[in-house]
Amino acid sequence: MVSLFVAQIRGLDQLESSEVLVAQNVFFAIIALVMVLAALKMVTTENIVHAALYLVIVLAGAAGMFILLGAEFIAVTQILVYIGAIIVLFLFGIMLTKGSFGTEEGEFIEKSQMAVLVAVLIVTVASGSFIDSFRYTELSREAPSTTAEIGDTIFSQFIIPFEAISVLLLAALIGSVVIARRDQ
Repeated sequence: MVSLFVAQIRGLDQLESSEVLVAQNVFFAIIALVMVLAALKMVTTENIVHAALYLVIVLAGAAGMFILLGAEFIAVTQILVYIGAIIVLFLFGIMLTKGSFGTEEGEFIEKSQMAVLVAVLIVTVASGSFIDSFRYTELSREAPSTTAEIGDTIFSQFIIPFEAISVLLLAALIGSVVIARRDQ
């Protein structure tokens, strides 16, 4: 099977200047496919813990996309903040709540119809907004920003919002501990 694949690749014509066929595009397609499959499995699974783990796969795919774009700082931040912190917060929230996890008869159809309607509405509005906002915008093809440049910007120009977010996260952490202790 591998020899058949290699034979087909050898038979390809040379790339012209307008064609693009690189490993980056292949990896992009693989990561995108894995992300879409994990996202579909995330919203269709019955077990909420499994849904959180499928979300980890989707977020890891987003980090992979950032690496393909040359934005290593954002990829590492994606892994540390979203996979490392937010998913743990989701799992703690799931374990600390005592809500019902089952669905009642007939409730699933009504909720799924509303979910499809809302999803179509969000995709339509977001697509129209993106097309209208970025129709004639070209991306800069210069070298990507380095981690040092991003750090200098965060700790000089955006120091007040950065510190405000850290205080907000600390307050949320203290509040979650207080709520968890109150039940005991």
